[in-house]
Amino acid sequence: MSARILVVDDMPVNRRLMQAQLSEEYFEVLLASSGPEALDICRREMVDLVLLDVMMPDMDGYEVCRRLKAEPTTLHIPVVLVTALDQQADRVRGLEAGADDFLTKPVRGLPLFSRIRSLTRLKMLTDELRVRAETAARVVAEPWDLGAETMGRNGRLCAMMARPEEALRVKRLVGAEHMIMPAVEPDAVLNPTEPVDLFILDLQAEAFDALRLCSRLRSNEGTRQTPILLIAGPEDEARITRGLELGANDYCQRPLDPNELLARIRTQIKRKRYDEGLRRSVQTTIELATIDPLTGLYNRRFLDGHLAQASEQSVRSGRPLCVLILDIDHFKQINDTYGHDVGDEVLRQFAERVRRSLRASDLAARIGGEEFALLMPDTDLASAEGAAERLRELIEAEPFEVQDLAIPVTSSVGLASLNGVEPRGLMKRADIALYDAKRAGRNRVVVASDLSTAGP
Repeated sequence: MSARILVVDDMPVNRRLMQAQLSEEYFEVLLASSGPEALDICRREMVDLVLLDVMMPDMDGYEVCRRLKAEPTTLHIPVVLVTALDQQADRVRGLEAGADDFLTKPVRGLPLFSRIRSLTRLKMLTDELRVRAETAARVVAEPWDLGAETMGRNGRLCAMMARPEEALRVKRLVGAEHMIMPAVEPDAVLNPTEPVDLFILDLQAEAFDALRLCSRLRSNEGTRQTPILLIAGPEDEARITRGLELGANDYCQRPLDPNELLARIRTQIKRKRYDEGLRRSVQTTIELATIDPLTGLYNRRFLDGHLAQASEQSVRSGRPLCVLILDIDHFKQINDTYGHDVGDEVLRQFAERVRRSLRASDLAARIGGEEFALLMPDTDLASAEGAAERLRELIEAEPFEVQDLAIPVTSSVGLASLNGVEPRGLMKRADIALYDAKRAGRNRVVVASDLSTAGP
């Protein structure tokens, strides 16, 4: 897995050394000699990770990191601070500025490359979600704003430690900011009874294999998106590297510093909520593009796409496919008599009655003002006609209760079956049947195959 790494350092010799080290591992390297230059590159170029020196003139690494994490276009880029500073307070300051990790010079290859690979792998997954969210937002012309999704507090943490007293200590360290749920068995971690924002696993536990548990969390459908924070000792470097390869997101070494632990937890929860916001954005914009907002049924755009697939499958398998088109009789009169608010409520209730009549395999859509369609796969013409008649009767059976009104409503239905007919003509034939039902007096079902006017 290759990636584009931006190395930011005001010392030319440091930039060249890091460039050589990264190039040997087949990473593409970009170079910047100052904070402003780094910000400009991140805004213009595709960058997968920033290796950022802390001690630079004019703008130090902390400030560069804060600015990167404050901009919507760059906040998703992982930042690793690289510095000669080795005090705990310096590490915490970097993490609180938004850095994903903090490496002390001279940087050794094993922790550097394992960290780069772990962070760039996660960033590439986020990039996929960003592209989908941005594309979907453009399709429906909706603004894309994740807002508060990047808050990193009030998380639900599941901690499985080597000993119960260790879990209690973690709870004391972070319990004021997060809810801690201690676990004593791997099954409790793999099958949590409540949503979890972060798993904390103790690499030094003897009662369970933390690396195996990490692997199982990543392969489990319900937990694969939840970040994992490893707790390790200074001697656990090789196991930390293996854990990151297996899908762990971060680690914190003993002795645990409460400020560092909290900062790392916040970073992971922020990223999780950011990714969740992306997924929700994709889902919401897909719904905006495919769902009719008034009735909650699918819209014409979705129906057309789905009908093409269903028709192709029907032709290929030889199984029947039917389409019903329904129209509310005299709907304009309802609007003119009672007003559009009442008309909208009639449409909602009509859609609900249609929805109640659906099988799991059926698909209902609003395709016009008062016109609806029902796609019925694996349904022969006789069965579809029976279903259409039952639906017509359901609509007619009881008046629509709107405000203090009881409004009688009927519908006309046109029905057509694919049965070897060119798929593009299926909707047209159902539409012809609908208009024939209207001409015949409304409140009836007409089957397209009975019509001399029905063409392919």
